[in-house]
Amino acid sequence: MYSEIASNKRKTWVIMSVFLLLVGALGWFVSFYFLGDPSFTVMVIIGALVYAIVSYFGAASAAIAMHGAREVDQASEPRLYKTVENLSIATGMPMPKVYVIEDRAMNAFATGRDPNHAVVAATRGLLDVLDNSELEGVMAHELGHVRNYDIRVSMIAMALALAISLIADMAMRGMIFGGGRRDDNENNSGNGIILVVGFIGLILAPIIARLIQLAISRKREYLADATGAETTRYPEALASALIKISHQGSGLRTQSTATAHLFFASPFRSGGASNWFSTHPPVDQRVKRLREMGTRL
Repeated sequence: MYSEIASNKRKTWVIMSVFLLLVGALGWFVSFYFLGDPSFTVMVIIGALVYAIVSYFGAASAAIAMHGAREVDQASEPRLYKTVENLSIATGMPMPKVYVIEDRAMNAFATGRDPNHAVVAATRGLLDVLDNSELEGVMAHELGHVRNYDIRVSMIAMALALAISLIADMAMRGMIFGGGRRDDNENNSGNGIILVVGFIGLILAPIIARLIQLAISRKREYLADATGAETTRYPEALASALIKISHQGSGLRTQSTATAHLFFASPFRSGGASNWFSTHPPVDQRVKRLREMGTRL
């Protein structure tokens, strides 16, 4: 498990490098096409980094506000709070802030920059339906995201993906509505090729960034399942929770692709284009892996 944590920290830098290459390529094209001065690329990269940093530090607060979560304590939500507290003590983690979302859907999420700045939340539907062992399994999964530094990797990936989408969207609008530099070199075949390649890049870059983000998210869900099951020593409880959630629904009233990867199960209702690029692996595959793990514990 510690090797996975170290791997996550390394992957943070790999992810940042890949995204920065995409930002740099988009920045160079924007500089070339709109300004005729590729040196402006540096300013684009700096702007994207500033945007990503602001998004990174503000994402937890934004997720809490977006879904109407309210902070709770032992007096107001003793069952949930005590479950998280016991798991934190058992794993030697700092106690995260605990929130409840007043939504009948069954779901939960973890967010924050690191274990010292973490937040976990559960919906009212989850608290009402799951028994104690199932609730413990779900919250152990969420704390697994914190322990494994998934929250950091996911938030950096999300912030940089948003930055890439913003740059690409601005450049596309500029090209469509008559932007771009106009000089004697416009008819140059070399420049024409660059424009075609750049246009294709503007279309593909946000898709590539999104696919990278999805691949990271799905792998992290499997790892958090394993971490949670190892913490409780009872994988069947987490498997049972997943089955209940899949049957009764995890789709929230407030839905956003920006925060979907944070949740225990997909926050989108069944059907629709949002499910074509799901941030979560299939429930049956998660249950299968957990039950296979149960035979080994």
